[in-house]
Amino acid sequence: MKKKLFNSLWIIQFFKLQSSQTKAIILNILSIVFFSIMVIFIRKASENLHILEVVFFRNLLAFIVMLPILTSTGLAAIKMNNTKLFFMRGFFGAIGMLAGFTCLTLIPLAQATAISFSKPIFITIGATIFLGEIIKARRIAAIILGVIGMLIIVQPGVNSFSFGIMLAIIAALAHSLNALIVKKLTLTDTPQAIITWMVIILIPITFIPAVAVWQWPSFETWLYLWGIAILGTLAHYSWTKSCSMVEITSLQAIEFIKLPIMALLGWMIFSEIPGTWTWIGGFIIFMSTIYISHREAKATNSLKPNHDVQEPKL
Repeated sequence: MKKKLFNSLWIIQFFKLQSSQTKAIILNILSIVFFSIMVIFIRKASENLHILEVVFFRNLLAFIVMLPILTSTGLAAIKMNNTKLFFMRGFFGAIGMLAGFTCLTLIPLAQATAISFSKPIFITIGATIFLGEIIKARRIAAIILGVIGMLIIVQPGVNSFSFGIMLAIIAALAHSLNALIVKKLTLTDTPQAIITWMVIILIPITFIPAVAVWQWPSFETWLYLWGIAILGTLAHYSWTKSCSMVEITSLQAIEFIKLPIMALLGWMIFSEIPGTWTWIGGFIIFMSTIYISHREAKATNSLKPNHDVQEPKL
C-alpha cells in the first residue's frame, strides 16, 4: 500500500517539475486517451441500449459527476448572461452529440475520427459567414485542400455515401457552429457557466426522444454509461487545463495521434481495418487544419498588445 502511494506521489512530483509545455503535452495526450476509451464505451453501450438513451445518460450522469464542483463554487459562478446563445448552443450541441454518437455505431472508428478533423475548416467558413471575419487566399487554399481530403475519405461515386458518413459530417458541422457560439459566449459568460449549462440544457432535450425507445440499462451497460460520463469529464478537464498552459496551436499537431489510436482500438476490439484512403484523406485534412489554426493564431496575436499566454475560451 505504501509502495503504491509512493509511486503515485512520485508521478505527481515528476509532473510538477516539468515545464508548462511538457505538462500541456502530457495533459493533451491524456485527454485524447480518455476520449478514445470513451468512444469505445459509446459503441459498447449502444449494443444493448438505443443511442438516444446513451446520449441522454451521457449528459445526466455528467451532471451528477459535476455536482461536487458546483456545490463548492456556488450558483453565482454559473450565472447566464446571454440566454439566447446558451439555448442555441444546446440545440446544436444536441445535434452534434446525437449525430456524432450515432455515426460511431455505423462506420469504422478511424473513418469517423478522420472526418472529425474537418471541424476547424467548418469553423473558418462559419466565422466568415456569420461573424464577418475575412479570410485570405492561403486560408482559402487550405480549406479547399481540407475538402479534397474529405472527398478522398468519402470517395463519392466509388463507394456508396453511407448514412454514417453523412452523420459524421453533420456532427462536424454542428460542433463547428457550437464552437462559434462559444466564441461569442466567452465575451459575456464564464467558462464554468458555458460547460455546466450545456449539460443542463441537453438533459431535457435528449430525454424527450429517448422516452420513445426507453428501456432500463443492464448492469453492464450502466458501467459503460458511467464510464462515458466520467471519461468525458476527465477528457474535457485535461484538454482545458492543457490549453490554459500554452497556445492551443502548439498542441494542434498532437491531435493527429487520435487517428492511429482509434484505428488500433477499432482493430483490437471490433476487428476494423481502416483503408489506405482514410489515412491519406485524414492526413490531408489534418495538415490543412494545422495551417488554418496557425494563421488564426498569428492573426489573433497581431491584434494583442502583448503575447502573454491566456486561458482559452471554451
